[in-house]
Amino acid sequence: MSKRILVLLVVVAIGMAAWYASTQSGKGKSGAGAASQQPATVVSIVDAAKMDVPVQLTANGYVSSLNSVDVRPQVSNIVAKVHIREGQFVKAGDILFTLDDRADKVNLQKAEAQVAKDKATLADLERQLARSQDLVGKGFIAQSAVDTVRAQVEAQRATLQADMAAANAARVALGYDTIRASSAGRAGAINVYPGSLVQPSSPPLVTISQLDPIAVSFTLPESELNGLLAAQNNGGIKVSASVQDAKKPLEGRLSFIDNTVDAQNGTIRVKAVFPNGDHLLWPGQYVTVSTTVRELKDVVVVPQAAIITGSDSKSVYTIAADQTAQSKPVELVYAFGTRAVVKGIQPGEHIVVDGKQNLRPGARVKAAEAATGSGQNNGGQVKDGQKSAP
Repeated sequence: MSKRILVLLVVVAIGMAAWYASTQSGKGKSGAGAASQQPATVVSIVDAAKMDVPVQLTANGYVSSLNSVDVRPQVSNIVAKVHIREGQFVKAGDILFTLDDRADKVNLQKAEAQVAKDKATLADLERQLARSQDLVGKGFIAQSAVDTVRAQVEAQRATLQADMAAANAARVALGYDTIRASSAGRAGAINVYPGSLVQPSSPPLVTISQLDPIAVSFTLPESELNGLLAAQNNGGIKVSASVQDAKKPLEGRLSFIDNTVDAQNGTIRVKAVFPNGDHLLWPGQYVTVSTTVRELKDVVVVPQAAIITGSDSKSVYTIAADQTAQSKPVELVYAFGTRAVVKGIQPGEHIVVDGKQNLRPGARVKAAEAATGSGQNNGGQVKDGQKSAP
């Protein structure tokens, strides 16, 4: 009896072991099948576009006056009157300061009186020369006497010319007592008052700075030098400046490209001129400027968000015809806004933008429009989906 029970127990154990083994084998096959039927990864895609892209450069610039003049006296004298106020706008030729001119007026009068005396003396000698020539023709005097008078006339003419030059010098010295603006602009701080003694070596009496038009200086990478020169030869380069209080960027034109490149930082200094009738630009002010130096023709553009940056390379995921993801290396040529110009991609290729972090090469993908039920891409086929422009 005990042997039968023992045999029965052995048979039951063998049966249970066989059943367990078959169950685990079925689960393994089911898991492998499930793995082979994993769902496609949902991604959003765009088509690589072909277009012309202007290369726009942005830099920080500082405003400077095109014509800033430090007004200084040319003689040592006392300030008699100040004709302007601080901050006043003046025109070229306006009187700024008057110096004490009494001594210079007297010197000019003396010089003019000497000129009048010389003229009278010269007239008398010329009459004597005329009489001498008449007498020598009649044989009453020798020729040497005529020559002597002629020499006196020529000497007096030279004296007259010298005294006339001295009168002109006195007249110039008197003109130094009236200081005028050499150019239009805005007067800065006035450093003297009536009664102040001024000298040519003294600090400036005032500084006149031109505000309209005005210049903005900035630097650009030396790699853009050829484009700058070509654009300037073809009619000039437009430059825009962003000012805080302006409703829109101010428009100007590039006026100067330096003749040397800064070897330390690889930049070249340039200058643009802006009309400044509203005085929104002020000397010493810092502004943000931008300019378009060249245009990239027929290039491929993709969203910057689609580019995967590795340690030493860049790549994007493209969608193949069998709806699988393929990794392609790209070269970044130029980035602007949210888009970038790249090499290594053909126009019209489907590029993965969102969801690329979940992909591996060869993974199955599905357009995001299909997952949201838009019904516009024919069951999630990329080629039939609605894609946004990059």
